[in-house]
Amino acid sequence: MNPMSNVVISKATVNIGVGESGERLSRAILLLEKMFDQTPVKTYSKVTNPEFGIRKNQPIACKVTLRGEKANKAIDMVLEGMGRNIRPTQFDDNGNLSFGISEHIDIPGMRYDPDIGIFGLNVSITFEKPGYRINKRKIQHKNVPQKHRITKEETVKYMEDNFQINLNS
Repeated sequence: MNPMSNVVISKATVNIGVGESGERLSRAILLLEKMFDQTPVKTYSKVTNPEFGIRKNQPIACKVTLRGEKANKAIDMVLEGMGRNIRPTQFDDNGNLSFGISEHIDIPGMRYDPDIGIFGLNVSITFEKPGYRINKRKIQHKNVPQKHRITKEETVKYMEDNFQINLNS
């Protein structure tokens, strides 16, 4: 098999959307830091929405980007909390996977802390093949050819082989 056609995890992004700045956002940041041993960054609103009481450039969420072995451990931990059940619609056409978990206390090893509360998580996993760097480099930037892009089927097979997921229709 060609080593350039091996699918690997580029990154896993874990996001907690709070919808407001203040105490709840600081508790969400504390939770992500406790779960993944990495400092999260705040994400800011792009538009003003008076119905939700959100102003432009107001911090409303936090996220952490995990790579390498940390990403594999985090994905395995979150999938265990979901019972390893993934729907085919959670994979997009570019081979990426996104899913959510409604309460972080469903994850094994996580306990309810009254100081933090309960938060839901969104997890997005980005896959790539060796050679995707040509799309990111500054000198001689090129697009990834169609025949080298990742398909939904390749990602599903990778997740079934490495993380033993169950596909539910």
